[in-house]
Amino acid sequence: MTFVIRKRPSSILRGFAGALAALLILAACAEDDYEYQERPVEELYNSAMDELLDGSYVEAANGFDEVERQHPYSVWATRAQIMSAYAYYKNNDYDESIISAGRFIQLHPGHRDVAYAYYLNAVSYYEQISDVGRDQELTERALASLEELVRRFPDSSYARDASLKIDLTRDHLAGKEMDIGRYYLTRSNYIASVNRFRRVIERFQTTSHVAEALHRLTEAYLALGVPREAQTAAAVLGYNFPGSEWYLDSYALLEGVDLRPEADEESWISRAFNSIF
Repeated sequence: MTFVIRKRPSSILRGFAGALAALLILAACAEDDYEYQERPVEELYNSAMDELLDGSYVEAANGFDEVERQHPYSVWATRAQIMSAYAYYKNNDYDESIISAGRFIQLHPGHRDVAYAYYLNAVSYYEQISDVGRDQELTERALASLEELVRRFPDSSYARDASLKIDLTRDHLAGKEMDIGRYYLTRSNYIASVNRFRRVIERFQTTSHVAEALHRLTEAYLALGVPREAQTAAAVLGYNFPGSEWYLDSYALLEGVDLRPEADEESWISRAFNSIF
């Protein structure tokens, strides 16, 4: 006969309590091994700066964050916040840089370095711009951030660089629209292609893609059987880019169907360019 020995509930509870007590003792010992040391704020800040100058950007960012943790109400903490954003940026840790810069902007909107925080935020997006074959959400964010910087701080030392980056960013976004428009055009989806080329004309009219966009509109409108818009696109192209190969190509297309470039003042193309040039 087999006998089964059953433990009484009280015995089980005593065993569990003993194991829990042992774990708590071990945890307490581990905490005793770690001793939090508050350091002078100047020492923390200068140590983080040394790490930054040595190119140890992760350590520098952690050091600047520690300044704020230990001395949150000091002048050094405010400096450390913007320096932390810069250290993250230098380490190509753009998401953390954007978070840190945004926090600085929120906490110190009137600080003398707030323009630099806006700049760090903008260039962190700008340096993540991908080729036109990929999603351009970060490019749109870069453009919005750069334009906000110029709008808020037009006389700052960062506005000129931001303006140059705005031009490049807009050109990049126009290139994306052209890439999609060409795709639709080659697949005879003419209405979709017109919509893309129209976006280039109306939103990115100062970019390097405008001449080609007008030529592609000439192509698409001819294919759709809308000769007046095709003639207008070619006429506007010839007026603004008379020596371009795109105009010669558009002229040849119209000539092939016994048409000539001729602007219709009621066309959206004419209205768009009358408001621009």
